[in-house]
This record gives sequence, structure tokens and C-alpha cells, in this order.
Amino acid sequence: MTDFRVETDRLVLRNWQPGDIARFAAVTNNPDVMRWLGGVMDAERLAQSEGRMIGFHESYGHTFWIVERKADGGHLSGEMLGFCGLKKIDAPGASFPGEFEIGWRMRTDAHGKGYAKEAAIASLDAGFSRFGAEEIYAITVIENEPSWGLMRRLGMRRREDLDYDDPRFEPPLRHTIVYSIIRDEWAAQPR
Repeated sequence: MTDFRVETDRLVLRNWQPGDIARFAAVTNNPDVMRWLGGVMDAERLAQSEGRMIGFHESYGHTFWIVERKADGGHLSGEMLGFCGLKKIDAPGASFPGEFEIGWRMRTDAHGKGYAKEAAIASLDAGFSRFGAEEIYAITVIENEPSWGLMRRLGMRRREDLDYDDPRFEPPLRHTIVYSIIRDEWAAQPR
């Protein structure tokens, strides 16, 4: 599978490389970031996560890509901020398996700076133009207001008809809410 790389004004989105999981875990695998994502992951879950990210890229050409900040005002070039991208829906309980899912996870000090939105815009653009998606979904829990707030800012609409319970988690993480956007809605969005 070929490498994936997209650049925005401030960011680089790219596929996973050897060693990325250690850097990714160092900046995102903490109680604050993982609060709504099932909690801090142990070494086994981190290895499974890395395998899934690489597997999605190898199978489909897309995954939740690594997000790095470009050199800016004295910051290190390539500073890892988290991930954002597209994968296939594979969550137990979802009634729409195999559809495109956009997702993001950013380190705490990257919150509130527009990085997730910038990366999500690039991911949605790639999903509709490069990967031929007709509709892209996003999932979270109702308590994770920053996440569904971004979904709304991206022009996604709430899909209560698709909400589901994910049996891997206990409440409140079990009840999953769904947003989506179709190609024509995305094309009409001002950016």
C-alpha cells in the first residue's frame, strides 16, 4: 500500500510508521485524553490499536492518520499532536458496519487550537474526493461535548436513528451517538 500524506496550513496527516505508537501513547494515552475513549490503554491494547491502524491503511488505503504539527514559531517540526482520519466502522452494535467513519484524538495541549477541525476538514476532503465516500459518519458519547461540538461545526447532522450501544463498554461509555454528512452537504460547506 502506498504512503499517505496530506498537508494543511499547520499540519501533516500521514500513515503510521514503526515507532509511532510509542510517541502517540506518550502524548495521548492519559486519563484526560482517554476519558471518553475507554480509559488509559495497557501495552496489549496499544499494540492492538497500532495493528488496527496499520491494518486499515493496508486494507483500504486510509486509517486514523498520525497528525503532526509543521514547524511553527520555534516549535519542533513534526511534533505529534494525535490522530485524525478515516476508517471503516467496525464497532460492535453499530447498524452501519463498513461505512466511512471520521475520528480524531488529540493531545491535551492541542485542544482548543483548531487542530482537530483543520485535520478533520482535510480528512473529510480526502474521504469524499480521494476515497469516494458518499456519506461519512462520526461517533462519540453524549457526554463528550467537545467531540460532538466539532461534528456540528463541520456541518455534520445528528443521526439519532443510528445511535447504538457498544457492548465493549459500561455506561456512560456504552451509549454511542452518531453524526453524519453526505457528499453534497460537504461540498456546500464554506471553508
